[in-house]
Amino acid sequence: MGNSFTITVVCGSEQKANGYIDLAVAEIKRIEKLLTTYNEESQTSLINANAGIKPVKVDLEVFNLIERSTGISRITQGAFDISYGSIDKSLWNFDKTMTRLPDAATARKMVHLIDYRNIILDPANTTVFLKEKGMRIGFGGIGKGYAAEMAKQILIANNVHSGIINASGDLSAWGLQPSGRKWTIGVADPDSPTAAFSYMEISNKAVATSGNYEKFVLIDGKKYSHTIDPKTGLPITGIKSVTIIASNAEFADAMATPIAVMGIQAGLFLIDQIPDLYCIIIDDNNTIYTSKNINLK
Repeated sequence: MGNSFTITVVCGSEQKANGYIDLAVAEIKRIEKLLTTYNEESQTSLINANAGIKPVKVDLEVFNLIERSTGISRITQGAFDISYGSIDKSLWNFDKTMTRLPDAATARKMVHLIDYRNIILDPANTTVFLKEKGMRIGFGGIGKGYAAEMAKQILIANNVHSGIINASGDLSAWGLQPSGRKWTIGVADPDSPTAAFSYMEISNKAVATSGNYEKFVLIDGKKYSHTIDPKTGLPITGIKSVTIIASNAEFADAMATPIAVMGIQAGLFLIDQIPDLYCIIIDDNNTIYTSKNINLK
């Protein structure tokens, strides 16, 4: 998935703990194999290869994840859209070879293929059809959160009562530390990502952060975030990081990017409408905005 996962379990014996961690690793690898676009045989690749041609039958698990993804697209008015894949590598690669921005007209021409409404789902046959030739889906905005959540569920099913799955900063924590206290989670400082600007104590919650410090390019001395607005094909500006707190790692991961795309006021308004969902936004001037019921220390 292009991310490092850190797995922590609370257990009476190191040998048992390592066995549990192996279970979680196997589950993450299984999901990567299912969702990757780097393997032509994966279900995601088969859906993309048949765009504009025919529906592809997929596992119920993949079908349900796509269905949930399109639901998030609806509530964010397209700010989250798994059909961003058409511009993913050809327009933006976010590595050192990138020395200039694509022009706005080229970006606009390419985003016409991004439209979650053209992902046609057939629940009776569990098929997925991308209506337009050239359309591509990808799970970069939800996949690692989904993997973290599924790994957690595997551990809970095996009677691991406490632990953390951390997928490069998108994490799910359950139970308590051996001391009996909740887990202490640091919220990354976007100007110094290895440091934290604030801490929170959580249990049975997930936290996901999307920030311009994770993946970016510097062009003419200006930092451009890897977060792309699906409507323009260009990077968002004005926001350094968005942190989401939710009860589920998949949902937390999926909501972090669209809130950044929607902007501060619209993003916070949406968050405040959804029960058990919280948000911290830091803008380019280091001003901190929070949704209701968050008290930062």
